[in-house]
Amino acid sequence: MCSQDGIQKSQHLGFQKLSQGEFNTDFKCGYVTDRPPIHSKVYTWLRNGEPILGFMGSANYTQNAFSKSMREVLTEKSALDCFGYYQSLIDKTIDCLSDDVPDFINLFDQRRAKGNLIIESELETSITTESNLDKVTLTLLEKRTGEVPARSGLNWGQRPEHGRNPNQAYLNIPAKIGSSGFFPERFEQFMVLTDDNKELICVRAQDNGKAIHTTLDNSRMGEYFRYRLGLPNGAFITKDDLLRYGRTDVDFHKIDDETFLMDFSVH
Repeated sequence: MCSQDGIQKSQHLGFQKLSQGEFNTDFKCGYVTDRPPIHSKVYTWLRNGEPILGFMGSANYTQNAFSKSMREVLTEKSALDCFGYYQSLIDKTIDCLSDDVPDFINLFDQRRAKGNLIIESELETSITTESNLDKVTLTLLEKRTGEVPARSGLNWGQRPEHGRNPNQAYLNIPAKIGSSGFFPERFEQFMVLTDDNKELICVRAQDNGKAIHTTLDNSRMGEYFRYRLGLPNGAFITKDDLLRYGRTDVDFHKIDDETFLMDFSVH
């Protein structure tokens, strides 16, 4: 639908990162540039370059569409026909990595969520004081000791005896929040936008989905927080580091079921 609706800049940037191999994926993305826009959902599986299975139906290519939270219909169709339909559109697309994308597709600058939070141009983020978005606050300290955990949380990778990347980290989700439905279910990936214009693709993992990891490479979470704290990569994070920065917790605002704003700003 890009030729009619355009595409949000944050999504465009995410597709570019996937296409550039940043997450070790074999991914290509093109936007259909002519009209009428494409509203069809057609899926084809190939083996050794040959189409072997095809489906058509109502399901968008999103996690929600293929989860129990949506009622969708897909029916099996000729793999050759499905693949042929896809191939017929290739010449009508522009690669997401092309510098000419803005000449063909409207990359819109802002997205207003259901509250007063606005995601602006190039992921510049602002939160108004009247924001009524769903929000939770996750502490970065251990409840029992009041300190940053020595071998979990932001310091999860601090295990040299196991040869771990010292940047490996996760954010702990208390059981009450984990069972509230605020975050997606375990193993469902979601996008986290940050208050300083970064994007992290995350997933809930570990027992009962108690931890938020950056997927594919769980050291990215630790690299991000060390960058915000002004610490070198791999550094051990202490409570004093957090206090020096100005806060010991982080806010998550829910934009939709697959998109969150992580606010670690100091006001």
